[in-house]
Amino acid sequence: MSLKTAAQIRQDFLDFFKDKGHLIVDSAPVVPKNDPSLLFTNAGMNQFKPIFLGEQEGLKDDGKIWNRAADTQRCIRVSGKHNDLEEVGHDTYHHTLFEMLGNWSFGDYFKEQAIEWAWELLVDEWGLDPDRLYATVFEGDESDGLPADDESAKLWVEKTSISPDHVLKFDKKDNFWEMGETGPCGPCSEVHVDLRTDEERKKKPGAELVNMDDPRVMEIWNLVFIQFNRQQDGSLKKLPAQHVDTGMGFERICAVLQQKTSNYDTDVFQPIIQKIADLAGKTYGDDEETDIAMRVISDHIRAVSFSIMDGASPSNEGRGYVIRRILRRAIRYGWDRLDFKKPFMSKLVPVLAEQFVDVFPELDGQIEYIQNVILAEEKSFLNTLGQGIELFHSMIEGKEKLSGDDAFKLHDTYGFPIDLTELMAREKGVEVDTGRFDELMKEQKERARAAGKFTASQKSDLNWEVIKGGQSEFVGYDESRVETSILATAENEESKILLLEKTPFYAESGGQVADIGVITNGDETIKVKDVQKSDDGHLHYVDRLPSNPTGNWIAEIDLNRRQEIEKHHSVTHIMHAALRDVLGDHVAQKGSLVAPDRLRFDFSHFEGVKKEELDRVEQQVNEKIQENIPLLEERNVPIDEARERGAMMLFGEKYGDQVRVITFDPNYSVELCGGTHVDATGKIGYFRFTDESSAAAGIRRVEAVAGKKADGLLRSEKEQLQKARELIGAQKELVSGIKSLIEKNRELEKELEKLIQSQAGDSLDQILENGKDISGVQLYTGKVAGADMDTLKQLGYDALEKTKKESVVVLASEDEEQGKVYIMAAVTDDLIQKGVKAGNMVSQLGRIVGGGGGGQPNLATAGGRFPEKIDEAFKKAEELVKAEI
Repeated sequence: MSLKTAAQIRQDFLDFFKDKGHLIVDSAPVVPKNDPSLLFTNAGMNQFKPIFLGEQEGLKDDGKIWNRAADTQRCIRVSGKHNDLEEVGHDTYHHTLFEMLGNWSFGDYFKEQAIEWAWELLVDEWGLDPDRLYATVFEGDESDGLPADDESAKLWVEKTSISPDHVLKFDKKDNFWEMGETGPCGPCSEVHVDLRTDEERKKKPGAELVNMDDPRVMEIWNLVFIQFNRQQDGSLKKLPAQHVDTGMGFERICAVLQQKTSNYDTDVFQPIIQKIADLAGKTYGDDEETDIAMRVISDHIRAVSFSIMDGASPSNEGRGYVIRRILRRAIRYGWDRLDFKKPFMSKLVPVLAEQFVDVFPELDGQIEYIQNVILAEEKSFLNTLGQGIELFHSMIEGKEKLSGDDAFKLHDTYGFPIDLTELMAREKGVEVDTGRFDELMKEQKERARAAGKFTASQKSDLNWEVIKGGQSEFVGYDESRVETSILATAENEESKILLLEKTPFYAESGGQVADIGVITNGDETIKVKDVQKSDDGHLHYVDRLPSNPTGNWIAEIDLNRRQEIEKHHSVTHIMHAALRDVLGDHVAQKGSLVAPDRLRFDFSHFEGVKKEELDRVEQQVNEKIQENIPLLEERNVPIDEARERGAMMLFGEKYGDQVRVITFDPNYSVELCGGTHVDATGKIGYFRFTDESSAAAGIRRVEAVAGKKADGLLRSEKEQLQKARELIGAQKELVSGIKSLIEKNRELEKELEKLIQSQAGDSLDQILENGKDISGVQLYTGKVAGADMDTLKQLGYDALEKTKKESVVVLASEDEEQGKVYIMAAVTDDLIQKGVKAGNMVSQLGRIVGGGGGGQPNLATAGGRFPEKIDEAFKKAEELVKAEI
């Protein structure tokens, strides 16, 4: 019987549960959408959290509510308690990215069906030997007041053909599953398989090796029975509904069914490994050191490619830094073990895409983008990798510990993530002082913060005077002019600052610039030049402090300026949605500036945005402006509700429990935002891109204008067009008129060229009539007006044709506009035999006119910048001919 392929195994699983009434759902992205709290999707249940928490009834599909589901979920485990990074490649069954096959019951079936179906699939469908299978169940826990899960133990014995002594009990660590510190949890039952030989199994029962980290006796399927909710105080409360959440390691079950002892020997990994071996010119299986490198790289390219596909790019923070670490780890293995000194990782992406084209087709659709992101990262790291490795070896020479300062230098100067340094140190049996390294990293972050813009939070050198007690309140979403009082004043050498009880002034944040305006009291007017956030409230940087800060003041923003800022901020939201629509869901905001006269927006996308793509975005934005979509501004929305509604969130941002949501059409643009906005898109007026460029590797930048600035741009373009029409003649259509002028210009240039060639020919004839005899050799020298280098060369060849023998021709011309000199020397073949060579001659003549040159023995050219020395060069030519003959 032929063994099943990985694709068949995956399909078997999904078909099996489809027949059991399960809805087959798509994998969630490996980069969680709108959940900044989660680094990566690390389990199949992540996308079903709302159902387990009772916030959602079940899965809606085609008008029906489903309480059963199955899927394959791509997961990444590289941080926290789920961190398998160090084992990857060294053992045979741990991975950074893996597929989790899962079936789910939301308050529907429970332990009995889950256990029966697991056995039916493994034994009846896939033909696993029951004698090699073990089931573990929860032994109970006194501290939690939990009894043993005798129900599951009994079901295994009664409902399957498993041997009763293959049902084993384990403690909370192995057989009680929890979502987190609080939330849904319950006992679990794991299925383990013993892959040892019959001889080994006779010597030692598999029961003694379950949960003992033996790679040949490993867990393949975890059946979690969610029965409780862990409370804040640590106690357990029974859930009203009971759920089933299972997870089977796809790569592991493939190895079992394909009778391999290593996941890397299955057809899940072999296509990539063979490609790596091919690129390296090595054979997989020949050498353990190179085999580990190939396994690590084959694993890491999967995690990196799927992360980039799902919207994360290598960077220095958050998810981006995890991807950078994984990628750099793989690059180092390639450099050290496989001698890859040039980028190679990006070449593996098409192999991966082809493998997953039927299950995760999104990868195939983004091959070029993913390759480009990886390639940029490879090039960047390879620039410093070799030097960094050399430095590392010199740092540890004769030592048992690498200092934190040295580890920091490798990180800061050579881009070595600390875990890469630790890995290299471990390979050499050396420790790393990570405590000192962490101190230095902390110091660096603090320096970076301190070097940032002066804000109120660094106000130790400010001399504050409290005028009255009270809290500062921002009312600028609703008011542009308010009556207020001054709570405090402060000043130092650079700044004068006011803290107001109520303020309509927006403080710079979220990319939006601060408001400016005035604070007045009777005849006294104080200008507000900048506003910054602080823990105490908005700080108003003013041109002077008030003569008497008490009493009532009027705070009023520059409303016209604010309105232009609002147009640019609202259109940024609409443009963001349009960019995602046209370029793809990987587009995510990486930075922005919103000003009264322009906007700048940085976003993840590798290649330059094509002109036609920008045109489509621009068109879509202007259509949305014309739809005059009303603003829906909601304050104090619970974060979970905003997330459920699909609000765009920035990874790495710290959001509170309550957030402000800005919506322009719930089906188009929903974003968390603290900025100010127009009350309907029609007020934006018009939108126009002004520039598109690269901001960093994998990050593009667009600049644009809206409102009055866009109107001004259109008027200025119209004025330029009118001037152009006047210049070419109002009766002509502009484009055809310009084409006609260009063609006419080309014709005139050709005629001029002919004329110059003709004149140059005449000049040559005149020059050849006035040769100078030097020891029987005719030397012809002369200037040719208006000739460029190409013309001089042509004249040289013409002169050789005409003189035939015993002749040297040296011609020169000058370009007055450019301040350049051109010189050409030509020598007949008979003189070359006697040692007169044009190349040697012209290099010396070039030096005289302030330049240099060279060429063939029969014809050579030089350039210079001293036209006044042409005659001196001609005299030198005479001397050189005399010297050679």
